[in-house]
Amino acid sequence: MAFRSRREKLRSILSGGTCVHPGSVYDAISIRIAEDLGFPLGMFGGSVASLAVLGDPDITLITLTELAEQMRRMSRAASLPVLVDADHGYGNALNVRRTVQELETAGAAGLTIEDTLLPAGFGEAKAQLISLEEGVGKMKAALDGRGDPSLVIMGRTGAASITSIEDTIRRARAYEATGVDALFFTGIKSRAELEAIAAATRLPIVLGGAPEDMNALDYLSSQRVRIALQGHAPIAAAMQAVYETQKALREGTPPKALKGLPSAELTNRVMREVDVKARSAAVLGLKK
Repeated sequence: MAFRSRREKLRSILSGGTCVHPGSVYDAISIRIAEDLGFPLGMFGGSVASLAVLGDPDITLITLTELAEQMRRMSRAASLPVLVDADHGYGNALNVRRTVQELETAGAAGLTIEDTLLPAGFGEAKAQLISLEEGVGKMKAALDGRGDPSLVIMGRTGAASITSIEDTIRRARAYEATGVDALFFTGIKSRAELEAIAAATRLPIVLGGAPEDMNALDYLSSQRVRIALQGHAPIAAAMQAVYETQKALREGTPPKALKGLPSAELTNRVMREVDVKARSAAVLGLKK
């Protein structure tokens, strides 16, 4: 398959002995920059997907079609392996199966399926979990929907911040038993919690955020954490940069006096201008 090498790179990270930080990606420009800077993989989070595609908060308004199409655009733009936050799989277990098929076709290297009840239930202000039995069904459906065996499927739970660490371990072990490739945790609050999880499970661990005193890569590596997210600062920085630029223009600043603009070299590199010119010369007869 065309995307197998990307998936094998992600699998190599999970089977290695060290923890890495992914680059937060959400469009063609961000993934190219992350690739050029040497990030080993990209993370396409649900919150940044909603913001980049809809301009909306992370409340499960984005659809599977929109998520997969954005992933497809990134797959075309760069060869960086991307792990996709597929939320709850956009419905029940049968919807999860289709989610896997769509994201596999769109070029994702891996994806996560979580056990949070999404969208939020009527009158419920706090996050809730689906039952363990339904969660197991979703993991099984995800694996059944996989056509390329190299595609990485991760079972994700946020139980640590919703129920208890005991429930987190119970769910993790049940998802592990279905045959998923890794376990993704959010809401881990201490080293003791992480160590309890690591001791009770055997699969590679991915952390969706952790307190500062847990950020040392050597410590995380010792606890079988292979990927540790650092949030999604790039899209936040981009938002601020666009705001400041638009504001300056609105207030009358001449375009040539604007601050913080990229150099021509960076712009051309992100646009792959050298490749485009070479291709144009080869197929259109244009001079380089």
